[in-house]
Amino acid sequence: MRKSEHELADVQREHWQRTYGEHPGMYGEEPSDPAVHAAAVFRAAGAREVLELGAGHGRDALHLAREGFTVRATDFSPVGLEQLRAAAAARGVAERITTTSHDVREPLPLPDASVDGVFAHMLLCMALSSAEIHALVTEVRRVLRPGGAFVYTVRHTGDAHYRAGTGHGDDIWEHGGFAVHFFHRDLVDALAEGWQLQEVHAFEEGDLPRRLWRVTQTVPAPAGDDPPGV
Repeated sequence: MRKSEHELADVQREHWQRTYGEHPGMYGEEPSDPAVHAAAVFRAAGAREVLELGAGHGRDALHLAREGFTVRATDFSPVGLEQLRAAAAARGVAERITTTSHDVREPLPLPDASVDGVFAHMLLCMALSSAEIHALVTEVRRVLRPGGAFVYTVRHTGDAHYRAGTGHGDDIWEHGGFAVHFFHRDLVDALAEGWQLQEVHAFEEGDLPRRLWRVTQTVPAPAGDDPPGV
């Protein structure tokens, strides 16, 4: 039985709260490969202040902080963010990380042009409608400074779980309690309109394995402007 968008969002929030509570640090301490890539992209652009969307318990936010960035980490799970704050204190990078409980269906709690880079690992492919994804990317562009980079990853329609489990419409499929919006390439291209699309890199992650795209796109900088952070 399909759930409404609001019902599905509420169920998924409760599911992630419970999952983080039952499995602290469930993704381990090592950063994801996309986070390592994002740090290199941000560093090359001269970024200093970055935002991570869907930070969870923080393995990637911690990596970005260790790489010298000031990190604003958001997630809709207070339990995950509590684990992130504890890990940041234990690793001596608490002064570089601030956390905010936030649902990306709402406007981002940041001023215009206030960060140099945005990173989101498998956040855009959660239980978000296409309209909500477009609205979120519009918000990402709003908070990025000219020349700023957005690095995100999504599971796509070549993934083994596409069309498995319960379908909720709009290419959202729920399997094992987790709802995923599987991306077509057309959606990636539509989200890049008005940006400079630098890369769409296919990769695999996990034991299944999950099949994903890592997308890097930047806000065009006016001619003659310095890169972010300079």
